[in-house]
Amino acid sequence: MPEKVLEAEEVPDVYPLQYKFAKQYFDSIVLRKPFILDVLKSVKTPTLVINLDRIKERFIELQEALKEAKIYYAVKANDHQEILALLNYLGSGYEVASSWELEKVLRLGVDGSRIISSNPVKPLDFIDYAYKSGIKAFSIDSYKEIDKLKKIAPRSRVYVRLIVPNEGSDWPLTNKFGVDVDTALDILEYAKYQGLVPYGITFHVGSQCNNLRNWFIGIKKAWELWEKAIYKDIKLTMLNLGGGIPVNYQYESLSIRDIGSYIEALLQKYFLIKPMEIQIEPGRGLVGDAGVLVSSVIGKTTKYINGEESYWIYLDTGVFNGLAEVLGGISYPMYAEQKGEIKPYTIAGVSCDSMDIISNFTYLPDVDVGDRIYIMATGAYTTVYAANFNGFGIPETVFV
Repeated sequence: MPEKVLEAEEVPDVYPLQYKFAKQYFDSIVLRKPFILDVLKSVKTPTLVINLDRIKERFIELQEALKEAKIYYAVKANDHQEILALLNYLGSGYEVASSWELEKVLRLGVDGSRIISSNPVKPLDFIDYAYKSGIKAFSIDSYKEIDKLKKIAPRSRVYVRLIVPNEGSDWPLTNKFGVDVDTALDILEYAKYQGLVPYGITFHVGSQCNNLRNWFIGIKKAWELWEKAIYKDIKLTMLNLGGGIPVNYQYESLSIRDIGSYIEALLQKYFLIKPMEIQIEPGRGLVGDAGVLVSSVIGKTTKYINGEESYWIYLDTGVFNGLAEVLGGISYPMYAEQKGEIKPYTIAGVSCDSMDIISNFTYLPDVDVGDRIYIMATGAYTTVYAANFNGFGIPETVFV
């Protein structure tokens, strides 16, 4: 069953479903940690409030759902040092793609053996830094990447990325990386010939994946490649499941437990002998629903477009300083504590760019300038995407 949002009180049936879900979402956040309400009401805006206990809960959920898998947190989702330190305490590994991310992890005293790099195309200086820091496992999907690794990181272990469907994922990742099974086999053969160690297989079902079939196809393709590699005298030992674990936005997503059970069943079906090492790289799935971006209304108007009345509000944050994922289709649940008639608003950001539209249709009560809007599920891919565009700063981050 989908992961349920906790309910604190009954929501009137007359409320639109979208707003009812948002209110229940907000109530569940307060139920988990009651004093967070005082923080949300008192911080200056815009501020991202992160509940570290929620990250711990999600980490433990994933550990229990996939007991044999090693977790490598995708640092790109949120690279705040407090989050990295918590995950270090919990025993997580890390997936990094740049020297900046690697440096932040190494600063915690993490050994290179607990770090992997699953970006199939890496800058030369990063490969050098990573290799010298003790990272010996790198993702690949091209012959050129093998040539780079042979020169800079000889005898490294490599795992090839397969391309799999991303239908049902809010943030598809199908086109940029990955190859078909036969090409992947050729790449592994070439890697072996060049003195690297063919180590495993990876794939990505797409970020915020709510389609179990994507994992089915990914694992089935991985098994096909695994079997073909045996006939080429290539012994693979690792299967990397990538990321894709979803969180609740404006709907209930697949639960970690259900995804874990499904993956376990697939592994038993296709791999008579399980890979010696199974990895998973959650980013959003660990930190996404741990964040609330607190914003304030800075403007309000009613427009008449093609004879239709349209309600608009403007916030002190926006697409360019924290909410970039709305451009790719992510819809955040939003809540305001005001009473009154629930209306559908177009919500615009603080900049003067016409692309800065956070939502074209979000139900809220009758808010006014100065009122707070709580934007939930903003723990991942928010401040890490943010820039000081138009002179408006990146939201501060507070941890509770």
